[in-house]
Amino acid sequence: MPRRRSVLRWLVPALVAVAWLVIAGPLGSFSGKLGEVSENDSAAFLPDSAESTRVTELQRSFQTERTLPVILLWESEDGALAPAVLEEAQQRVDDAVGIAEDADALKGDPSPVIPSEDGEAVQAVLPFDPDLGDTLGEVVGELRALPGIEGTTAYVTGPGAIFSDFAEGFSGIDGLLLLAAFGVVLLILLVVYRSPLLPLLVIGTAGLALTVSLAVAYFLAKQGWIDVNGQSQGIASILVVGAATDYGLLLVARYREELRREESKYTAMRVALKQSWEPILASGGTVILGVLCLLFSDLGSNRGLGPISAVCIAFAMLAALTFLPAVLVLFGRAAFWPFRPRYGEEHAHGRGWERIATSVGRRPGRYLLGSAGALVVLALFLPTFDSDGIPLSEGVRGGSESGAGQEAIARHFEAGAASPAVIITPADGWQDVADAAAGVEGVADVQPFTGQQGGQPGSGEPVEVDGLVRLEATLDVAPDSEAAQSTVSELRTTVREVDPDALVGGSSAQDLDTQETAARDLAVIVPLVLLVITVVLALLLRAVLAPLLLVATVALSTAATVGVAALAFDHLFDFPGSDPQVLLIGFVFLVALGIDYNIFLMTRAREESMRHGTRDGILRALAVTGGVITSAGLVLAATFGALTVLPLVILIQLGFLVGFGVLLDTFVVRTLLVPSAVHLIGDRVWWPSALATGPAAPEEERELERV
Repeated sequence: MPRRRSVLRWLVPALVAVAWLVIAGPLGSFSGKLGEVSENDSAAFLPDSAESTRVTELQRSFQTERTLPVILLWESEDGALAPAVLEEAQQRVDDAVGIAEDADALKGDPSPVIPSEDGEAVQAVLPFDPDLGDTLGEVVGELRALPGIEGTTAYVTGPGAIFSDFAEGFSGIDGLLLLAAFGVVLLILLVVYRSPLLPLLVIGTAGLALTVSLAVAYFLAKQGWIDVNGQSQGIASILVVGAATDYGLLLVARYREELRREESKYTAMRVALKQSWEPILASGGTVILGVLCLLFSDLGSNRGLGPISAVCIAFAMLAALTFLPAVLVLFGRAAFWPFRPRYGEEHAHGRGWERIATSVGRRPGRYLLGSAGALVVLALFLPTFDSDGIPLSEGVRGGSESGAGQEAIARHFEAGAASPAVIITPADGWQDVADAAAGVEGVADVQPFTGQQGGQPGSGEPVEVDGLVRLEATLDVAPDSEAAQSTVSELRTTVREVDPDALVGGSSAQDLDTQETAARDLAVIVPLVLLVITVVLALLLRAVLAPLLLVATVALSTAATVGVAALAFDHLFDFPGSDPQVLLIGFVFLVALGIDYNIFLMTRAREESMRHGTRDGILRALAVTGGVITSAGLVLAATFGALTVLPLVILIQLGFLVGFGVLLDTFVVRTLLVPSAVHLIGDRVWWPSALATGPAAPEEERELERV
């Protein structure tokens, strides 16, 4: 019997480890296909109730196909264009049409070559199929490889090229992003553990969790149950790596501690799992519930991010509580080589953290006022955070050819000619609506749609369908700019004063509706996340006052982080602005992940408070958990910081927000603010539980542990 038990002790962990490897192997090919089911068109994520969505549906009645214009532009380098340039430009357009036709990319006839009024530029518009996927980038690349025209600067721009450049920024998600994330995590773990093997075991756990979670996300997206875009794919990848590593750090720290107390590596792991599973599940559960609040978003991109993030966290927890314990038990103390923990060896938590805990205990009021005051000062800059949106043409760090092309178009043509605002209005009185629209500042021209094709609206009587006509309003500003959104907003107000049934859509209107929907989501989801996390903490800590304190500190830390981001984005990085979606996603992750470290701290503080009282318990918890929580914070901040290797402004901003916020939570909130506040409040922080009256007697202590 003892021999059989000995065999089972190593056989069960071996089977668990092999099961993970066997399952993850075939799923690896599916995880790499997630990009194939990604949808990066922002219009596809708008709710059906959005005005631009309703206009898009009505447009189909006019028997016109939706297109994605690509503009070929040649700008003179020194004055007026020579007459021969027009002929060469037409030849380049013919070549471009051949390239597009070979790729089956055209969806209509190209426009003729159109010279500018100042004679210094010429352009042509090619209507592309908006559903080309990766082919769009390939065709745009071939167009940019066409021979130039002497004396001119050539651009491939317009909505199609802008979208292609933006989508290209996601191309590094499967390679460069994960390489950076795993590389920085491995470096930190090597420094923390000073062991060549242990970091690989933790990294391997994160890799398995990533493979399985992305494969599951692929199947969910393939079935149409969730929406995925390149942004959510990148965020989810970073999230699972950071979370799995964090949970692994917590388990490894407890296992190493128990190896010094227990001679048997199996007993040590059993105790470590018993002490670790609750905070890990509580932490992961809090993050899962927090990100699932995104299901209440009206934007499909946010709704898709919630489930994929929840799936990633779930598998991060599962891998940390199954695969990692299995391989740690198989290797035993050898996993920590060359600094193996020895049985009976005294466990030191680090003199640095003991000194910090002692200092906080001596002067809690000073630390509370200092840390809270600093956070309040930083939070005062929160109102300066610019969340009015980023033009798609400026969404790539360092600029892009399509963005430069948009600026060139604005110098010589009406900037919005290729993407006019679309007005659907009742046929009775359409002329009055058109006249009113033409009078709006920012509108260069308004023409009725007559059914003629070729890149220009026709002239004459408009096409009437079911008592409706379609008008096209050309804007004099870039269609993806903040100014275009302001013009569309004014246009909607003006045309409805003439006819309440008039609707305004088009690409600029879609951007406006996206911004307004994101702002609505922010107002709804922020309080919902705070409420959900407060309830979870109340159940976990069996108290009311402590959860309120923790949520308040994390909310203050988040406000301070956004204040710092406002200063950094404007004065340090010189970003063109930010987006409500960045603010919303950043808030959800900051609050959900920031609470993690408070959970690790406070669950240990509750354990210590049962024996030593709250004031002594919180200081003991700070000393014991300081090293592992700090390491976890550094890992998570570094993984989100890996988002900055991609050239997309939105992801760079999100990486800064979450990375800086996690560090602020790690080194200020969890180290100084929460311990000093709990120390001052004392036992009452656990109200209304029995701990609020002081440390438990031996009988009560056993009862509390049983509960």
